[in-house]
Amino acid sequence: MKTYVCGVVLLVSGAGAASARQTPASAPWDSIARTLGTAAVSTGGYYRYGWPRRDLTVRIGDVTVAPALALGAWAGFSGDPRDATMMGDLVLIAHELRPVLADLARQRIEVTAVHNHLAGEEPRITYVHFHAHGNALELAARLDHVLAQTAIPRPVAPTTPPPATIDTALVFRTLGLAGRAQGGVAQVSTVLVPGPVAIQGRVLTPALAYGTPINIQVVDSVRAVATGDFAVLGSKVDGVLAALAAAGITATALHSHLVGEEPHIYYIHFWGDGSLASVTRGLRAALDAAR
Repeated sequence: MKTYVCGVVLLVSGAGAASARQTPASAPWDSIARTLGTAAVSTGGYYRYGWPRRDLTVRIGDVTVAPALALGAWAGFSGDPRDATMMGDLVLIAHELRPVLADLARQRIEVTAVHNHLAGEEPRITYVHFHAHGNALELAARLDHVLAQTAIPRPVAPTTPPPATIDTALVFRTLGLAGRAQGGVAQVSTVLVPGPVAIQGRVLTPALAYGTPINIQVVDSVRAVATGDFAVLGSKVDGVLAALAAAGITATALHSHLVGEEPHIYYIHFWGDGSLASVTRGLRAALDAAR
């Protein structure tokens, strides 16, 4: 979930970033946007390209999951365009997994995780995390081949964000984080790991590699759901899990998103379901435990 999440979400997973601006059209990153079929957004020290899975109707129980809540495929680029780091997360259904993994191998893009973020969703969603570095334009061209193996809608049609229908004042005040909202979904993101973190001596951009996105969706006037992931060091895992459990928020996954990072980072995904006030209070307690 680094949106969006984040994402809300770095929005991570998904999803997007709490504070973002469109890149200027003349920037080299705009050429990548044309290749990938979606706009470039500068956020948190990197350029983010997102593909919401608006083609899917995913349900958890009686809740229809908004794309902005947990279905935002994305790629991010940091560093000099001539020697960039690319990371991201693909949101896939079952029949897409085999061709995507095969093409990632052909395109020399490292797969760093294949796993769930949610629990009990229909249809089942698999999240594939990836990592590569090199010339950004070349990386984008290789990723374009991978995306062609999926039904991810591209190009992403620009839309006018609907006005927020979620109580953003309550969400942002309770979580103690600024964010953004559209329609019934609010997104915030932060970084809970004190840096630096590196892979093979290459220092990672925090928001790109190990941000913590939190996304909240109102279901009706008395109910909200939330998902995302806490990216933390091992010493913080028990405290975050305990805080989530005490708040009635389910930890749906505990795993890695990266390979070979130092220090090692754990990602705790969650699903909250209750009143907006109770869900946000529980998430604030988990944030405090992570800090």
